[in-house]
Amino acid sequence: MSWTDERVELLKKMWGEGQSASQIAKELGGVTRNAVIGKVHRLGLSNRAGAAGPAKAEAKPAPKAEAKPAPKAEAKPAPKAAPKPAEPEVVMETKSATPPPSPRRQIIPAGQPLPPQPSANEISPEALAKVNAVEKKAKKLTLMELTEKTCKWPVGDPATPNFWFCGLPVQQGKPYCEAHVGVAFQPMSSRRDRRR
Repeated sequence: MSWTDERVELLKKMWGEGQSASQIAKELGGVTRNAVIGKVHRLGLSNRAGAAGPAKAEAKPAPKAEAKPAPKAEAKPAPKAAPKPAEPEVVMETKSATPPPSPRRQIIPAGQPLPPQPSANEISPEALAKVNAVEKKAKKLTLMELTEKTCKWPVGDPATPNFWFCGLPVQQGKPYCEAHVGVAFQPMSSRRDRRR
């Protein structure tokens, strides 16, 4: 559907009459309510939120009534206000001029070596040796070659052509092979012991 001059004129006319975008779309046919709204915005038509606004501007001011002197009323003393209870003092905390450090980590450009990861220090040497042995016989699959039955352990930098996934058979109920499960899923007690 294209916006021909006739269709645009009909849209402007119906919009000016206060028709909804859905009604206009139904009348035009072959166009959605959102397409009508988008065209209205591109044409710069009013949003009709203040539809009464132009009517108010065109309204004539009411004629002024003749000013009559107001009758004098007796002056009454103003009632005394009850004393206000003392308000507690509010202490405002001042913020330091330097913003707190951002919780985001710095993004490392592709091809740059990654800094040492804290989790690498927590892996046992036996588990690392097992992973190194397994990665030598890995199938080195691409993302598109992965299935439910292949190990999804990533190896290398994703920004380089040397990046691949392990691809060996997975351990039941896990996304990785036996060697990579040993590295990825560690018991809570062994993690606590290493922190001490």
